[in-house]
Amino acid sequence: MVKEGSRLDSLKRAHNPTSGDAARRESVRIEDYIEIIHELINEYGQASPGDVADHLHVSKPTVSKMLQRLDLAGLVEYERYAREVTLTEGGLSLATMLRHRHSVISDFLRHLRIDDEIIHADTEGIEHHLHPDTVERLSDLADFISSNPDWWDKFKLS
Repeated sequence: MVKEGSRLDSLKRAHNPTSGDAARRESVRIEDYIEIIHELINEYGQASPGDVADHLHVSKPTVSKMLQRLDLAGLVEYERYAREVTLTEGGLSLATMLRHRHSVISDFLRHLRIDDEIIHADTEGIEHHLHPDTVERLSDLADFISSNPDWWDKFKLS
């Protein structure tokens, strides 16, 4: 008999096909699109469907379908065959939250003196799977570490 709250119990819940796994994957895809669109606009002043496809390594028809869905959801403004996609106020709000989450995780890992290349890969790998409360605790811990510059020496001694 497995005790409630055990690691085995957590693994079982995580792999339950009825646990909303498909919805979680869809949410990750939506977040990836919003992040890419936001970064393209920040970097180049605009986001084209072709650029989105290139950065996500998917086909242009796949991007077109998702952009239509994001338009219906009120996150982007997009017309089929348009050369540009823009974020709505709701999309920009989501992008801002996603950027904050990404920064919190990256900053925390940087405090652990991890190589930047690893930080980028790890952040991309975990950012969509953390609960907002966890992100805020990481933010609090990163703030604490920033205000205690000798923490690393104490940590290394323990």
